[in-house]
Amino acid sequence: MSALPTRSAMTSELKLHLEQTQAKAISSLTVVNGELTIKAPRDGIVKLLTFLRDDSQCRFETLVDVCACDYPTEVERFEVVYHMLSMRLNQRIRVKIRTDEATPVASVSGVFPVANWYEREAFDMYGVVFSGHPDLRRILTDYGFEGYPLRKDFPLTGRVEVRYDEAQKRVIYEPVKLVQEYRNFDFLSPWEGMQAVIPGDEKAGEAKK
Repeated sequence: MSALPTRSAMTSELKLHLEQTQAKAISSLTVVNGELTIKAPRDGIVKLLTFLRDDSQCRFETLVDVCACDYPTEVERFEVVYHMLSMRLNQRIRVKIRTDEATPVASVSGVFPVANWYEREAFDMYGVVFSGHPDLRRILTDYGFEGYPLRKDFPLTGRVEVRYDEAQKRVIYEPVKLVQEYRNFDFLSPWEGMQAVIPGDEKAGEAKK
C-alpha cells in the first residue's frame, strides 16, 4: 500500500504545476510557512483566480478572505491579498497583487460572489477601488465618513463618532481624540501581562510547601 503524499510534496507539486501552466500570469512563487504564496500582476487577477478555481490540479473553490495592507512609503502602497482554500485537495494558497491610491483593481466578485463584502471592506478601510464591483460603497463606517481608518497615515484626532444617546433619545455626533500616549503595545498575552493577584493563587503557593 503506497503512502499518502506529504504536505511538503503536495505543495512542491502544485508549485511546479503553476510554474509550467501560469508562468506569464505570475511574478513569483514562494513557499511561506508550508503554504504557497503567489505574487502576480494586478491586471491579470481575475483570470488567475478563475484558473485556480477551475483547474483540476488546483480546485481552490473557496475564497476565504480578501484583505489589504498599507505600505505608505512605497509607490504602489497597497497590497491586496487573496486567501484561497481547496477542500477537495486539502490545500491553501495566497495570492498578492499591488496597487496605488488611484489605480483600481478588477473585482473578483464575478468569480467568487463572497468577494463582494470583502472588497467593500478593503475599499472602506483602505480606499482600494475595485472596478466592476456591483455595489462598491462603505460597509463598516458611518454615513458621510471621510478618510480610510486603516491607512497608516490616518489622523488620530479631528474625527467624530456617532452613538445613540439614551437621555436625548437620538443619535448624536461627538469629537473623538485618540491620545497617542495611551497607544502602548507590550505584546504580552493576557496571562503574561496580568499583574493583579487572582483569588485562589495563594493555594498554589501552599501546595508547593
